[in-house]
Amino acid sequence: MISLPHYLTVGAVLFVLGLIGFLTRRNLIVMFLSAELMLQGVALNFVAFSRAHGNLHGQVFALFIIAVAACEAGIALAMFLMLYRKKRSLDISLWQALRDPGLEETRDLVPLPAEPKEEPLPVLSVSGIEPARKERDHA
Repeated sequence: MISLPHYLTVGAVLFVLGLIGFLTRRNLIVMFLSAELMLQGVALNFVAFSRAHGNLHGQVFALFIIAVAACEAGIALAMFLMLYRKKRSLDISLWQALRDPGLEETRDLVPLPAEPKEEPLPVLSVSGIEPARKERDHA
């Protein structure tokens, strides 16, 4: 039978993995998913304590956590889309303008990856006209 320490261990592992992901990544989406992982670890611990003590208080807290996480997901997605349209990246190091006035700019020790080169898209032939074949297509 799975006991309380097993649930608490899984909840703590989820929280720690989320914390590590949040502190070590620079992508906003990964940071958001890490925060959600931390919330789910806390919710699992609330439910485990609720079951161990025989009351529903922890389960009610877990429902509130899930409801808040759902609202947060909608707001975060809208914010990510808005930020990406403006800067064409979700790297948090590019968002120095959101700092409070008077704070000095943070410098990253690791440089940003190079911009990928955009390859031209293939051009499709007009409908009804068969495209020219290359020599290797005949074999």
